[in-house]
Amino acid sequence: MGLEEKLPSGVLLTSVEKLAGWARARSVWPATFGLACCAIELFQTGGPKHDLARFGMERASNTPRQADLMIVAGRVSQKMAPVLRQIYDQMSDPKWVISMGVCASSGGMFNNYAIVQGVDHIVPVDIYLPGCPPRPEMLLDSIVKLHDKIMNMKLGKNRDRQITELENARLGLAPLRLTAPGGSQL
Repeated sequence: MGLEEKLPSGVLLTSVEKLAGWARARSVWPATFGLACCAIELFQTGGPKHDLARFGMERASNTPRQADLMIVAGRVSQKMAPVLRQIYDQMSDPKWVISMGVCASSGGMFNNYAIVQGVDHIVPVDIYLPGCPPRPEMLLDSIVKLHDKIMNMKLGKNRDRQITELENARLGLAPLRLTAPGGSQL
């Protein structure tokens, strides 16, 4: 008869998940991928006024193998897309991506053949940060939201179950149906 028999089931696992989530969120090392004017705002975030170090992110990784967060700042050209994907593939798991700026998120005002119309065509994106260019305060807010996402991430089999539930919930969303003021379908 041990201590685990007296505790309700799942108490220890929940505590371990919360502790691991807290530790992961406080030790995110970014790999900056500055491509255009958004990169200037990204660099300003690391300065003394905004102090990215208070989030444990003062160490910008020089190699992708040491990073677990990629911040794509600016427009991504077709020639740069394979390099971006290669760097993403070299990052250690778990890894996250912030798409910073409207050019990285959707191609921005550059609607032509040379610019990728959204970095999500190349790598999976966790947080989209709008703006042209987004201010450092907005980047800090997206980092706080990413920390919340990391802290609430499940581990092990629970992680697989969480992903399946999220996918089923998204697949189960009904398409938008427009109705007229009288209640009839349009």
